[in-house]
Amino acid sequence: MELTNEKKRVLLDLARDAIAEKLTGKKIIDKEALLAKYPWLKEKGAAFVTLNENRMLRGCIGSIIAHQALIDDIISNAKSAAFADPRFPSLRADEFDKIEIEISLLTPPKELPYIDKADLKNKIRPGIDGVILRLGNYQATYLPSVWEQLPDFEAFFATLCQKAGLAGNCLDAHPVIYTYQAQKIEEER
Repeated sequence: MELTNEKKRVLLDLARDAIAEKLTGKKIIDKEALLAKYPWLKEKGAAFVTLNENRMLRGCIGSIIAHQALIDDIISNAKSAAFADPRFPSLRADEFDKIEIEISLLTPPKELPYIDKADLKNKIRPGIDGVILRLGNYQATYLPSVWEQLPDFEAFFATLCQKAGLAGNCLDAHPVIYTYQAQKIEEER
């Protein structure tokens, strides 16, 4: 999907309104009206909604696979990022105006075959590829934007292994790696 400025604004407003609805208990989002005006919101989409406060992560929840209409994915993940990210307490009303919302629209993940760690390092594109790491029942993902904080291949994968609940050297066990890309939309504040 080509992201025009109007589409970006619609998605960011939708995420902010979803959080405001939950905070206030008042109905703000008129889904029927939005879908009539913006039919592209009916298309299946996978999105992550990230909340930052003072440039620090405040919540991040998303879908790796498109399994519902984009409008529902944004609403659900915005509320979850604000109120159900287990790493953070629920967003308080006094924090609402301080958060900045970022949305990442994901492409479908594709398995990345590799021979060994050196081969993986040659194939991964820092700053471009989001990564899903899966080993047995353990799985974790980092969005492409995580490369901004962890530009070093070894640190990126060590912490991704740990996020999955594995040892930091889990690449030695040759986990399955999937990559995807993301279109990032940020609020301008």
